[in-house]
Amino acid sequence: MLIALYILTGLAFVFVVVTLVMGTAAMTQKSEASRKKSNDWMWRRIYAQVAAIGLLALTVYMRNKGI
Repeated sequence: MLIALYILTGLAFVFVVVTLVMGTAAMTQKSEASRKKSNDWMWRRIYAQVAAIGLLALTVYMRNKGI
C-alpha cells in the first residue's frame, strides 16, 4: 500500500511540473487563444498541487502509522 502511495505522490509531483511547463510555454505567445490556454494550464496546476499535497500528507501519515 505504501509503495502505491509513493508512486502516486511522485506522479502527482511530475504532473505539477508538466502543467507548470505547459502553462509557461503557452504564455510565450501573444494571442487571445494562447492566453486562455495558459490560464487553463495554470488552473490545472493548482488542482494538481492540491492533489500532490494531499497525497504527500497521506503518505507521511501512513508511513508514521506503520501501515
